Amino acid sequence: SRITFLDTPGHEAFSEMRARGANVTDIVVLVVAADDGLMPQTIEAINHTKAAGVPMIVAINKIDKPEANAQRIRERLLEHEVVVEEMGGDTQDVEVSATKKTGLDALIEKIQLQAELLELRANPDRDAEGTVIEAKLDKGRGPVATVLVTRGTLKVGDVFVIGAESGKVRALVNDKGMQLKEAGPSMPVEILGITGVPQAGDPLQVVENEARAREVAAYRAGVIQQKRTTNAPASLDSMFSALKEKQAIEFPLVVKADTQGTVEAIVGAINKISTDLIKARVLHSGVGGITESDVTLAGASGAPIIGFNVRANAKAREIAERQKVALKYYDVIYELTDEIRAGMAGELGPEAFETVVGRAEIREVFSAGKHGRAAGLLVTEGVIRKALKARITRDDVIIYTGEIASLRRFKDDVAEVRAGLECGVTFSQNFTDIKAGDFLETFEVELRERTL
Repeated sequence: SRITFLDTPGHEAFSEMRARGANVTDIVVLVVAADDGLMPQTIEAINHTKAAGVPMIVAINKIDKPEANAQRIRERLLEHEVVVEEMGGDTQDVEVSATKKTGLDALIEKIQLQAELLELRANPDRDAEGTVIEAKLDKGRGPVATVLVTRGTLKVGDVFVIGAESGKVRALVNDKGMQLKEAGPSMPVEILGITGVPQAGDPLQVVENEARAREVAAYRAGVIQQKRTTNAPASLDSMFSALKEKQAIEFPLVVKADTQGTVEAIVGAINKISTDLIKARVLHSGVGGITESDVTLAGASGAPIIGFNVRANAKAREIAERQKVALKYYDVIYELTDEIRAGMAGELGPEAFETVVGRAEIREVFSAGKHGRAAGLLVTEGVIRKALKARITRDDVIIYTGEIASLRRFKDDVAEVRAGLECGVTFSQNFTDIKAGDFLETFEVELRERTL
């Protein structure tokens, strides 16, 4: 039997893979360092694995180091509902050292055992099917896709469809750079001879002739174009009305908040809302600003992201806009639970629409007499106006929400300051905990009646 390892460095690539619906892996090997415990990306990888419903084997690495403590790792995994066999669960684990090559044979054995239990087999005597792992435009060779063959045997000369592209296999190259005549199941190969660059996660199918390949590719390209124009953003109300229509029982959410205690409180509150008819399911929860990884995981599951006292970074906002992922921001827990409950009951009250009017970077802080402290700003987007609602974030976590009390430019009081200009502001409630490097966002809130 052949084992192919797909390395996903960090967590972002893993969620991208899930986001594109590429269910390529049959078994996930979760590598955890024995000397430094569970990193945030390890916890994200566990959540992605559970969301994909793929069995897991834990490889506890760096076991040769004197400070290694494998038992502590097993205990930490319990917090995330990963129970290894030694602790009475059904997840296999193995202690390994990549540098000393210890335990690697045991890991292979455990993968083979898991494969036998799952009856992972494929028929090589049929037209090939596969999945794109990675694709690029190579200067000398044109569009090249790395494909993992999942069924059948792919041969040089085969005509195929790959996502919205088609082609005829001009050459097959293995991981050592050698040219092959054919590639069987579970084999990763680079394919040359594609009309364009496919997407990671696209399926490959061998078809009978080039005319058929072009026809299927053209149809798929049309479907993709149509989806782009009709994809509506996921919002709590549209999500719930969609659930009602198809009587679905799960409502997925991604939750991010400013502290661990808040995360636990929100997840607990959301879980309590669930009824026999509909159940909220938190796919992933964590502390800190909303990252690209959170957005790609939410996009894969059609889930909105709940941000409590935190905001999305610029890259995450950009991906959310592109993938039509709803970012819902709250700072009062009962408003959050009330809105989800109202959505479930179908009795939706007015919705607060927040429009960001301006963004600015705090460059310096100075004393401002009886007002306490003032901030020197550089306006980066939009406009800053007096009496607008404002929030200050530090590392994407909100540290203040209030209003702009005064706005000055060169010692003169002004009504507004536009992007590219500098100004000085003080805040309501005599807020003084400002630092250079913080960010300011001004916004307007409009209450609108919901329409279903």
